[in-house]
Amino acid sequence: MASSLLTLPSTFSRLNLFPKTFKALNLLKFHKQHRLRPLNYPLLHFPSAATRFSTSRSPLSSKPFDDDLVVLGIETSCDDTAAAIVRGNGEILSQVVSSQADLLARYGGVAPKMAEEAHSQVIDQVVQDTLDKAGLTEKELSAVAVTIGPGLSLCLRVGVQKARRVAGNFNLPIIGVHHMEAHALVARLIEKELQFPFLALLISGGHNLLVLAHDLGHYTQLGTTIDDAIGEAFDKTAKWLGLDMRKSGGPAVEQLAQEGDAESVRFSIPMKQHKDCNFSYAGLKTQVKLAIASRNIDAKVPLLCASSQDRSSRADIAASFQRVAVLHLEERCERAVEWALKIEPSIKQLVVSGGVASNQYVRARLDQVVKKYSLQLVCPPPNLCTDNGVMVAWTGIENFRVGRYDPPPPANDPEDFMYDLRPRWPLGEEYAEGRSEARSLRRARVHPSLTSLVQASLQQQ
Repeated sequence: MASSLLTLPSTFSRLNLFPKTFKALNLLKFHKQHRLRPLNYPLLHFPSAATRFSTSRSPLSSKPFDDDLVVLGIETSCDDTAAAIVRGNGEILSQVVSSQADLLARYGGVAPKMAEEAHSQVIDQVVQDTLDKAGLTEKELSAVAVTIGPGLSLCLRVGVQKARRVAGNFNLPIIGVHHMEAHALVARLIEKELQFPFLALLISGGHNLLVLAHDLGHYTQLGTTIDDAIGEAFDKTAKWLGLDMRKSGGPAVEQLAQEGDAESVRFSIPMKQHKDCNFSYAGLKTQVKLAIASRNIDAKVPLLCASSQDRSSRADIAASFQRVAVLHLEERCERAVEWALKIEPSIKQLVVSGGVASNQYVRARLDQVVKKYSLQLVCPPPNLCTDNGVMVAWTGIENFRVGRYDPPPPANDPEDFMYDLRPRWPLGEEYAEGRSEARSLRRARVHPSLTSLVQASLQQQ
C-alpha cells in the first residue's frame, strides 16, 4: 500500500505532517522559526496518530491559536479568479473575485484556453487586492491554500503557480484543496453548529454530487452525474433561449422562469427507471433544444428584442425546464437522505452548495424535501456558493488544524517542474448501492479519491 501511494504526485498531498514532536501550539510559528530546505521533488508524508479521525460527533475543537491563524485561499479551477483571507475563528478579512462574465457571454460557456489567459492576466492583482483589503502583507500570513482539483488543468495551474510563489517567497506552509470538499466545508464557516456527519448536495456547472460527510477528509459518494451537471444544463438552456450570459446561465433562466408557466411544456424527468442517486441532464438538454426549435425561437434575437409572444414562449420553456431539472434533484435527494440515515442515523443537516445552490427555487424545493425527514437545510449565502476564495481558505484552515499541509515550496520552481494538478479527482468512494448500470464510460480516474488517500495514510500508523 505504502509503495503504491509513494508513486502518486504529491506536491500538495495534504497528507503531510511534521514529526510528532512538533507541538501543536507551535504550528502557527512554524514559518518563522523553522526554515526548511527547499523541496525540488514531491513528498508524501503521513499524519501522526494524533490526526486520526475522531469517533466523537463534537465540532472540531478551537485551538488556542485559532484567532491568530490567517490563511490566504486561491481559487482558479474554472472561470473565476478568486482569493480571500480568513482567520482561524472564521472571520473573513477580505475576498476578491474577478469574473470572466464577458468571456462566458462571448463563447456561450467556458473556453479553457481563454479562461487560462484571463486568470493569468489578473491573478497577481487579485491576490494583491485581497492582501490590501485585509490590511496585511504576505509576512503576516500563516499559510496558503489553493485549489488543485478537480477542474480545468490550464486554469488550476495558474492558481497553483501563484500559491507556490507566495508560499515559497515567504516560507509559508501550503495546503492543496479539493474543490468539492471546499464547497461542502464552507457551510461549517457559516453554520457554526454544523457537525459531522452531514449529507451534502454539491451542484454547479461541472458537478452534481451527493456525498455523506463522515468527517474531515472522509466522504462516501452516494451519487454523481453520469453525463452533464445541472449547471451545464442551465447554461445551455440560457444560451439557446438567447439570454444574457454575463451573469451566467443559471440566474438568467431563474429570472425568466418567473414569467412562465412551469406546466406548459411536458419534459420528462430523467432516469425515473433507475432507483439510485445518480444524475443525468444530457437528455433533458436535448428535450429543451427540441422544444425551442419547435417554437422557432431564434437565440440570435436577444430577449429584450423578442416579441411578447416570443418572450412568453421562452419563459414557458425556462420555467418548465427549471421545474423538471429540480424535480430530478428532489428525487435523488430523497433517496440519498434515506440511504444516509441508514449509514449515519445521527445526521441532522443537508448542505446544499455550489453555484446552482444560489437558485432560490432550488432552495425552496429542497427545503420541502428535508422537512419530510426533520432535517435542516443549510445553504451558504449566494456569494459563497459560487466559486470563491473563502471556501478554499476555510478548507485550508480545517486541514491545517489536523496537520494536513505541505512545507514551503522553493522560492522558484524549475521551468520543467511538474505541478500536482488533479483535474479528475473524486471526493469519496462510491456507496455500493449507488453504483449504476447507466454510469457513463467517462470514468477514468487520474487520481485516487481524496478519501482513499486519507484513509490509506491513516492505515500506515
